[in-house]
Amino acid sequence: QVQLVESGGGLVQPGGSLRLSCAASGSIDNIYSMGWYRQPPGKQRERVAVITSGGSTAYADSVKGRFTISRDNAKNTVYLQMNSLKPEDTAVYYCNAFTIQPMKADDYWGQGTQMTVSS
Repeated sequence: QVQLVESGGGLVQPGGSLRLSCAASGSIDNIYSMGWYRQPPGKQRERVAVITSGGSTAYADSVKGRFTISRDNAKNTVYLQMNSLKPEDTAVYYCNAFTIQPMKADDYWGQGTQMTVSS
């Protein structure tokens, strides 16, 4: 089992910046990748960014060049730095951990944090 606790959401003006944090605990040795997903109002959840245990990253086209995912292994924490925010970035942001064990793979989710971009 992996537990994820997110923090850092809130209200920000267009063009502003915000950083989300996700602290992992539990069976963290089984984590293959961690990422951020978001669900805008009335829409489906979509992947925003992911970082693997090897440090590889991937981003949705809509956030490339504006968002940066990073991690602090000593703190078991993943961050999402969001710059040049747009109203369309408004969503509930969820942290995800994907774990791999022999013959078993699981997804774990945080509780979600609201991020609103509005003037």
